[in-house]
Parts: sequence; C-alpha cells; structure tokens
Amino acid sequence: MPIALAAVLVGVALQYRCRNPTRGAAERFLDAPGSNATIAHHLFHLTRHPHVAGSAHNLYTTASYVLSAFQQYGLDAHFTDYQVLLSYPLSRSLSISLPNGTSLYTALLQESVDPTQEDHDVIPTFHAYSPSGAVVAEAVYVNYGRPADYDTLRGLGINLTGAIIIARYGKIYRGDIVALAARAGAAAALVYNDPADYADGGKKGFYPEAPWLPPSGVQRGTVFRELGDPLTPGWPSTSYAERLDGSTELPSIPSLPISALDALPILQSLEGPVAPDSWHGALDLPSYRIGRGPALLHFSYSENQTVATIRNVLAVIKGSSEPDRFVLLGNHRDAWTYGAVDPNSGTAALLEVARRLGKLQQEGWKPRRSIYLCNWDAEEYGLIGSTEWVEENEKLLSSKAVAYINVDTAVSGENFSASATPQLDNLLKRIAGKIKDPVGLSGTVFDSWVKAKEATFLIERLGGTGSDYAPFLQHVGVSAIDFTYGGGYPVYHSTYDNYNWMLNFGDPLFHRHVAIVEIWGLIALELAEEEILPFDYGAYATELQVYAESIHHQLETCNCSQAVTVKPLFSAISDMHSAAGFIHHEIKSLRDSTSSREGVIWQRIINDRLVLAERAFVDARGLARGDLYKHLVFGPTTNDDYASSSYPAIQDALFAAKEDAQNSSRWALVQHEIWRAARTATHAALTLRGELT
Repeated sequence: MPIALAAVLVGVALQYRCRNPTRGAAERFLDAPGSNATIAHHLFHLTRHPHVAGSAHNLYTTASYVLSAFQQYGLDAHFTDYQVLLSYPLSRSLSISLPNGTSLYTALLQESVDPTQEDHDVIPTFHAYSPSGAVVAEAVYVNYGRPADYDTLRGLGINLTGAIIIARYGKIYRGDIVALAARAGAAAALVYNDPADYADGGKKGFYPEAPWLPPSGVQRGTVFRELGDPLTPGWPSTSYAERLDGSTELPSIPSLPISALDALPILQSLEGPVAPDSWHGALDLPSYRIGRGPALLHFSYSENQTVATIRNVLAVIKGSSEPDRFVLLGNHRDAWTYGAVDPNSGTAALLEVARRLGKLQQEGWKPRRSIYLCNWDAEEYGLIGSTEWVEENEKLLSSKAVAYINVDTAVSGENFSASATPQLDNLLKRIAGKIKDPVGLSGTVFDSWVKAKEATFLIERLGGTGSDYAPFLQHVGVSAIDFTYGGGYPVYHSTYDNYNWMLNFGDPLFHRHVAIVEIWGLIALELAEEEILPFDYGAYATELQVYAESIHHQLETCNCSQAVTVKPLFSAISDMHSAAGFIHHEIKSLRDSTSSREGVIWQRIINDRLVLAERAFVDARGLARGDLYKHLVFGPTTNDDYASSSYPAIQDALFAAKEDAQNSSRWALVQHEIWRAARTATHAALTLRGELT
C-alpha cells in the first residue's frame, strides 16, 4: 500500500468513532486504533491477484493469508477442504452474418486491460456451469428476461423456438434468465450490461475516470440455480464422499455474458417490432427492436468441468460457560476477478473483527458462548463452501448454533442496508444506533439508514440465495443477519472490481469498512455475551400475520374454482404470538429472580427455546424446487433466486393455480401449502412454550 495513503488512513482512523470510557468488551472492541489502515492493508494484499475458486491463488495464496492473519491475532484457526465440481471456459466464439453468409461482426469477448493492476491473468468472461454447445440461429431481444417480458413477446407473436435470446442484466438472477429462456424454447442465451443499468446512461464517463462500467465490461457469474456441489446434493463433498455421475439441475442450454460493446452490433442487426419504451436502454441505437433476426448469430461455447479442491478457513474463540453454543460470523473469499468489493471488502472487515476480538482475548476476555469466524470458498459458484460445511456439520448446527451473521460485500456504496430473520430486527437496529454514521459524520448509522430507506420495511428478509446465509437458514433454520454499505456497484463481477476502484470510488478512506466492522463485532459480542439471547418472537409473529393477510387478500381477488381458507394459518400465528408473550413473561420473571443457581439453569432452557423456534419453520420435505430449500416462511421466488418471498410454497402454488384457475387440484395444493405453513407456526409456538402437548 502506498505510504502516503497509509499515513492518511492512520491520521483519520479515529475521527468519527463513538467512544465510551467504560471497560466492557463492547467498548474495548470499539476502542481499537488503526482500524481503517489495517483494513486497507488487508484488502490490498487480498486483491493483488485474481483468485477464482479452484485456482492456486485462491487455494493457497489468499487462504494462507487469511489463516496467517487469524493466527497472528491469537485465534485457533484451521483449513477445511472439500472436493467439488467446478466449471471453467475452454473456448468461446460469437459472430454475426447475413443469411447469405456475409460476415457482419466478430465479437471481441474480452474486457479492456486495467493498467492499474499488476496481474492481468483474469479468467475469461463466462457463465459457470453453462453446458458446451454450438448454435446458429436468429436473435431475439427479451429485455431483462423476466416472465413478464416473455408475456409481452407472446402477445406480439414472437416465436422463440430455437432462437438465441439476448437479455440485459439488472432485474433477476442470471441463472433464472437462462432457465426462463430454455423454458421458452430458446437454444442459447446471451446476457449483457446495458449502459442504462450499469453506466448511468453512459453520459458521465467510465472507469477508470468514473465509477461506471466501461463498454467492454462483462459480468461473470454462475448460472447454477441450486446450492452446493452439484454432485453431492444434500451431503458434504468430502474426499471419501459418494458422488453422482452428473446433475440434472445444471443448465440445459449454453449461455455467455457479453459486453455492451459486443451487444450493440447484435441489437443493430435486429428487425421486427420496435420494443416497448420500457425495454429501451442506453446503447447508441435509433430504437431497440425485438427481432427475430434476420441476421444469424454463430455462437459456440466449450466448458471444462472438473472436480477441484476448495478451502474454507475457520477460526474459533471458545466460550467460557457455554462453549457448546456457537455464534457464527461468515464471509467468502473467492472472487471472479480481483474481488476488491465482492467479496474481499468483507474479508478485510472479517480480519479486522478477528484482530479486535484477538486483542480482547489477549487481555483475558473470553465470551460466554463460542464465536466462529468463517471464511468460505466457492461462494460464487453456488454457495458451495458454506453449503458443504453446513451439510457436514448439520446435526451440531441444528442443536447448538445461536445465529449466523454474514457480510459478503462490506462496501460498494454509501447506503447502509440489512436483511435478517425477524426476531433479530431489534438487535440489529439497536446496534446500528450505537455506531456513528461514517458518511455524514453526524448522527448514527441507524439515523442515516432510516433517512435513506424508502421501503415499507426497513429490514429486508433473507429468503433469496444471494450469499452464504442461505444454507444456514434454508437447510438448518439458523437465525441470520446480512448487512452492507451498498447503493450501486456497476463493476460487479468484472475485471474492474479491484483495489483501484475501491480506493477511488468505493470507500477511499475506509470509513464505511470500519462501521461494518463495529456493527459486526457488537452484534457478535451481544449474541455471545448476553445471559438471555435478544430474540423477539412477538415481532416475528406480527410479521407473519401481515404475510397471511396478504395471502388472504390474493385469494379474495382471484377466480378460485374451489374455496380456500387461510384460517388455519391465522390461528397458528395467533398461537405463536401468545407463546412469544409467554416466553417474554418468563424472561422478565427470570431477570427478577434472586436465585443465581436456578437462574443459570433457566437461562439455558429459555435460550434453547429461543434458538430452536426458528428451526420449526424448516420442513423436511422443503420447497418443490430443491433439496436444500426447506424454510417455509422465507425462500427464493420461483423466477428469481436472488429475491426473497414470504411463504414461498404458498406463493408458488398460488401462481400455478392462477395460471390454471379452473383446475381444482391446483387450488387443493394451495390449501395444502397453507396447512403446511400453519403447522410450522404451531411448532414454533410449542417450542417457545417448551412444553409437550
């Protein structure tokens, strides 16, 4: 790191931190000097080389760096390896010709080199797990590739059978773009970054002069729609594990991400209807047309699938009185390119949390419960490192994990945002209210968060599969939190996600990184230290009531061929609300108790019930779409894995019933899913009460 930068960072390190003269663990955690300089140092070294999962730089260089840092800070740390199926590009080609064979354009399929980087050995642009294939066909522009976009195309009479669709990134998960294209009959899919979505219209400059994605920029990423190793679905991919010969869950048509520079000639070649106004982006076109054709695209892609070693790095601070209860903090390490934003801003923050906790430990402090710091591998391929670890440790996690606190991208912008399971909302807001706002330098993070947030719910929910919280929540039912400073990240998964971008546009003085560290650390300390866990199931039940009322409203306004009632769900949620009040009263009585011995026993009993109540929402049969999606309250939507849906099984059944409204069996399935959701709320209520029927 440049000496001048280090000096600046050290000089401003403590300007905005909230100070407290008391000597509690939380106050001492906040009082650690040199924080932003240390974070900048870590980020610089973590991002010197591209480090995609399975590469030597990720398996050895960055993994060893993280392990060494953990150990330097006095933590017990180790590697946990798995052998998983990964995917890499062998060859790619894309060109345009007229039907008579006249060549119009040959795509570059590469990003412009960033001169600020020393190591230019970046993996070529590709979609992980795209199958090999060669297709010659007309192109059809499908806007963002959402179900509503295909409805528009059907209304226009556009035939997609055998076509190559071209879609723009920006609204749904890329794997769903490809899956929906295949469902519509397309033979291949191309996905590009339109300047309207990733360059503010292209009128304000591009990286390296501005934060915006250059015309040659490309978003890599996986198109696998499940979690974990494709060859070991539901069990860990250890060296001795059973492995399938193949996976039916992998994509069925080839796909490729391309740049705006390569997309422009394709869109210029299209004729057919003019696209609706909302489909128009910011490329230099008289108008966006849909096609089909008449020009032909010649697209070929060849992939290399290989079983490779991935490496998680874990550190632990053992608890004093409850060492068998685990508070878990997690971030992933692997990146498609350099990963200065995604994910190593979070990795650098995790190492700073480790440094501060290590300092507390050296001063003689030990937490009540054990704290695990987890650095995952192969997240970008489908949350593989975390999923395999959860599968291997499922039984212990199910009975002993308190909560999982995730930070993927720590900083990509100026706006704080967070997602959580509802019982942790109050904890999250209270901690955010203790940390001074690093952007405005007045008020707290909570103050600026509330001011900037326009959505009805301040805290979003964790039903999607966007990061490593998913296997913990979806497979085991571990309560979770995820948070970030975001608000626009145009160089996502491109070669321009590097230290230079962060230093110039992301967080030049690393103030927001420090705020993330302090929120992360204080949440961990409270969950590890408080005698009674700060879980609020009354708030959870209140939110479930809102979701149930939404389902009731949908049923009232649709053309059902048979009666469907939400009464079982309302009744079960009412029971849960009553049980939340019951345990709240128990907690109050315990705090008023004068018997310390009896208090310790009851603390353990009550905490176990608070922890296990979330497990009640996990159903062994899960959602219809995958083995690992088992949480019946929060899950991914059918057509966007990144989005969160409340009561996803009910919503999926409702969607199918509305599509075939006169089919009584469809409505019977809706009723079944309502009953199934109601049973989970009943189980949660019984768990909170702690009594057998």
